[in-house]
Amino acid sequence: MPIQNSPYTAFAALLASSGHPVSPAELHGLLLGRSCAGAGFDVDDWLVDAAELLESEPQDNVRSALIGLQEMVKGELSGDDMTVVLLLPSDDAPLTERAAALGQWCQGFLTGFGLNVRDSSTLSTEANEVLQDLAAISQVQDALEESDDGESDYMEVMEYLRVAPLLLFTEQAKRAEPAEPKPSLH
Repeated sequence: MPIQNSPYTAFAALLASSGHPVSPAELHGLLLGRSCAGAGFDVDDWLVDAAELLESEPQDNVRSALIGLQEMVKGELSGDDMTVVLLLPSDDAPLTERAAALGQWCQGFLTGFGLNVRDSSTLSTEANEVLQDLAAISQVQDALEESDDGESDYMEVMEYLRVAPLLLFTEQAKRAEPAEPKPSLH
């Protein structure tokens, strides 16, 4: 039986009660994707992107939750340990539900990244591989079966998704930094 008060379950209930047919995983993926692409952490810009996914302007309670989610992501990406916690169903939810949410998270991430990346033609080979991996992962939800192997595969993918976005974030942050002027030689 799933944990009733998990952050994912609480956010899903909030979205559903507000008439938004979007999963918390997809919203979190969208936010992290846009952040990793270099969109920054402007609240108004985030709320515009979120409203588009939600298909309407969020009510105050959803708006507050979205702002809180952004503050969490900002802290994760700009903190010293740069750790990403994925907003997904708890481990006691059925594997099929967790796998579907994983796919939604990847789709959200790719959307957020794609809409906000400045120049995708200059991404490194590693960054392109991460994006290709995310596209592939977004399609695997039906491939995972309730079994020890399925659980193991899910955990491996989840671990990968905790670190893969950091490569994109770090690469895009380096691009955004102004080049240091070279010292003049006399």
